[in-house]
Parts: sequence; structure tokens; C-alpha cells
Amino acid sequence: MAKLLATKSMESLLNEAHEEGSETLVRALGPFQLTALGIGAVIGAGIFVLAGIGAHSAGPALTLAYILSGLGCVFAGLCYAEFAAMIPLAGSAYTYAYATLGEIFAWIIGWDLTLEYAMGASTVSSGWSNHFVEFLSIFGLKFPLWLSYDHWTGLRTATDVVARKMLAVQHPELLPGTQAFSAALDALKAAAPADLTAQAHALLGAPHLFGIEIGFNLPAFIIALIITTILVIGISESAKFNSGIVMMKVAVVLFVITLGIKYVDKANWGHDWSTFAPFGGGGIGLAAGLVFFSYIGFDAVSTTAQEAKNPQRDLPIGIILSLLICTVLYIGVAGVLTGMVYWKDINIEAPVARAFLSHNLGWAADIITVGALAGLTSVMLVMLLGQSRVLYAMAKDGLLPQKFFGAIHPKFRTPWKGTILAGFLAAIVGSITPIDDIGKMVNIGTLLAFVIVCIAVVVLRKTDPSRERPFRAPLVWPVPVVPVLGVLFNGYMMYKLGWQNWARLIGWLIIGLIVYFTYSRFHSKVQAKVESEVAAD
Repeated sequence: MAKLLATKSMESLLNEAHEEGSETLVRALGPFQLTALGIGAVIGAGIFVLAGIGAHSAGPALTLAYILSGLGCVFAGLCYAEFAAMIPLAGSAYTYAYATLGEIFAWIIGWDLTLEYAMGASTVSSGWSNHFVEFLSIFGLKFPLWLSYDHWTGLRTATDVVARKMLAVQHPELLPGTQAFSAALDALKAAAPADLTAQAHALLGAPHLFGIEIGFNLPAFIIALIITTILVIGISESAKFNSGIVMMKVAVVLFVITLGIKYVDKANWGHDWSTFAPFGGGGIGLAAGLVFFSYIGFDAVSTTAQEAKNPQRDLPIGIILSLLICTVLYIGVAGVLTGMVYWKDINIEAPVARAFLSHNLGWAADIITVGALAGLTSVMLVMLLGQSRVLYAMAKDGLLPQKFFGAIHPKFRTPWKGTILAGFLAAIVGSITPIDDIGKMVNIGTLLAFVIVCIAVVVLRKTDPSRERPFRAPLVWPVPVVPVLGVLFNGYMMYKLGWQNWARLIGWLIIGLIVYFTYSRFHSKVQAKVESEVAAD
């Protein structure tokens, strides 16, 4: 058991952080690029896509759900900032756990981060595809439904289109966007008459393989591979590409808030607590767990620690500033979205763009669609960047095959093999899996990482109190207010995600432990060092 809890010494970590040469990563990022990476990862699928899912769980109280998620991230973000400044290595939470809690916890969190980064990129690629299809419609181009979505989402979309047409014929007096229309639409789809089902399958137009309908999200697959190529080429090029996109999408978010507020109907927010929060506090908690994906990404800034010019100073700036900026923007968009459209009628696939279409603002929806495409592109870039750097850090420690995941391209100086594998995995999963299922897995995996980092910062304050800390999170020692609040807020959101997602998380971690006990522990450099020290004694 002692071997499983073996930690990496701070001295060895700091030595790694100062390594140079052709086999190391290039230090090319300053505070602006790091903040832009944080914003680039944060503003994307969470607000342009998952806001619709959150609204159907919390109602108009979606704004409170974003605040609850934001608070959990603020507490975790302060802990991340302390670690990132003190241990400027690429592994992020994986490295922090290795230095404090031991190898087995480091492995668990490293394996768990795959749910955040690779699966997060899959979620975003699916959301990107939805907006790409909307973008093509601007020019009157139609993409086949069976190539636009995974099978389940494609069939749901086709069913919704057919049901709306049938309802318009059967009840022309009901106006789309009203509560009465929404209730009648739900009733029609719940009854699912045979002609509705048949027309939906016909509209989907999917081919069959061995008698099974096929659905493959082709745009999601292609964009993931394009982003992977950009990341392989180099970190400087990736950062420049991201910074340009970030400025564009922040401008679009401000556009959404300033124009959308003119079309807000306060009645859509409800007139009392029961109409503002139709599912009560539990609904807000569930929505917070779902839209938590909106904040995922600020921690990815810490994975670029070995590529930052002045990590001790610039990493805390990038983490905290990106988180604060995005929280303010999210609250504004959530308020506008739930004010423009009755919460039951908020679209799930492209909620913000469709909200403006419902007010006959097609030109504004077009701008939002383009901004969403740009935003989601940068999110994918940062997610896959973070995944490849975590795999690189694990390989350097011997927990993964170093010749593959630790290989640095001789020209581009990037961990190219791990980047390609992560990108291809994200492309496959994003093209065949429903976005809401992937998003929930990403959320629970990331929340677990946040909980562990909050615990780890307290452990290190206890075990190594004299260590130099360029940035110190407030209220950590002797009374750990910030870490405890981080554990409580993020733990509560994990709880609200339900047993199905806990089962998926546990299943994923069991697979990871099998890999650890059959490969990683026998190739671990820390384990080898421990055994040599025991033999010497």
C-alpha cells in the first residue's frame, strides 16, 4: 500500500519544470495568450449548446444554475492557481495529486481527466456540427440528417420537425413559442402515432446496416481531425489561432446580450418562485451539474505550464481572469435567453441562435451561428491541447508508454502521437454519441478532478508548509474555508448528476485501475526509485 501512495518529490518536479532541449516543450505563452486559452476553452458548448439542456432542468432559474456552477469553479480555481504557480508542469491536476496524495490518486485523476478533455472535445465537436448545419442553411444548403447527427439525436430532430408540422395542421390556432403550443407538442410526441414515427424515419433518410439505421455526425468527425492537425503543427501557431477566435466570440457574446435584452419578455421569467424555478432547488442543482461543462477549460490553462514564459506569475492570472470574465458573460446570456423564449420552448441543439430566430431576427441568428462555430472551434483546440499534455506528463513518469505518448516531434516540438490519438478518439466518440450523454460524463469526471485538487492543496499546506508559493489561495490554512467550499459545491453537483453517471464514472475508473495494475505500476519511475531505495537499505 505504501508504494501506491508514493509521491513525487517537489525537487524532482521543479527539476523537470526547468528542463530544456529538443525533447522538451517550447515556452512561448504569456499572460494574454494564457487568459485567451482559458476563455477559449470556457466560452463555447456550455453557453451556445448546453444552455438549452440546463434551461429544461431549471427553467428561468438557469441564471442561478450558472452562478452555482461558477462558485464551485471559483473555489477550485483558486486551488488550481496555487498549484500551477508552485508546480509549473504540464500534468495539471494529475501532477498536483502525484506531489501530495500519491501515485494511485495521481493515476486515477490522470485517467479521469480523459473524461474532461478528450470526451469534452467530443461534446464540443457534436455542438460544432449542429451550428455548422445551421450555417449551411443560411445559404440554402441542406445537410442530410443522418450525416448531421448521431442516430439518436437525428431521429429526435426528425421527430420534432414532423411533430411541429402535424401540430400546425391539426391546431392552427396554437402559436409556436407559446406555452400551449409547447404542451400540445409534448403530448403529440409522447403519444407517438404510427404516422409520426414513419414520417420521422423517412425524413431521417438513414441507410441500414444489418437492419439497423445508421447515423454518423460527419462534420463533428472532420472538425476534430482539423483541430488535431493544428495542434500537431505547434503551440505558438495554436495560441495565435485561438487568440483571434476568442476576440471574435467574446464580441458575439456581447452582441447576444446587448441585442437580446431588447426582446426580453419578463413574463417568461415567471411571477413567483414556483414559475421562476419550476423544479425547485433540486432542478437548479441538476442544471448546475449539467451546465457545469460551461466552465470546463479554465483548468486547462494549467496544462500549458511548461509552455508558459513566466508560469509562476502568468498561470494564476490566466486561470482566475478567464474564469471571472466568463462567469459575468454567462449570467448575462442565461438571463437574456430565458427572457426571450419560454423555457420549455428553448431549443436544445442550438438554443441561442434559435432564440433569435423565434423573434424573426434571422440576420442576428446568422451572426450568432458564425460566432458559435468560432467559439466551439477554440474550445476543441484547448481541450485536445490539455489532453495531450496530461498524457505527455503521465508518459514522462512511466505510467503510459513513453515512446508513444512522450514522443516530441523533432520539428514542431509537440507531443504529436498523443495528440493524434486523442483527436481521433474525440472524432469517433463525437460522431456517434448523443451530446447530452457525453456532456454528463465530462461533467462528473471534471468535478471529481476539482474535488481532488481542493483536497490536495490542504494536504500540501500541511505536509510542506515552508514551500515557496508564488500565489497563495486565500483561506486555506489553518481553517480550509476555500477548499472545503470547493469540495461541497462540486461534490453537490456530482451528486445531482444521478446514479447513471456515477455508474459510468465508476466503470471508467475500474478500467483505469486495470490498466494501472497490469502496466503502469510495473513501469513507474517513482516505483522503481522506491524499490531501489528499499534494496539499498
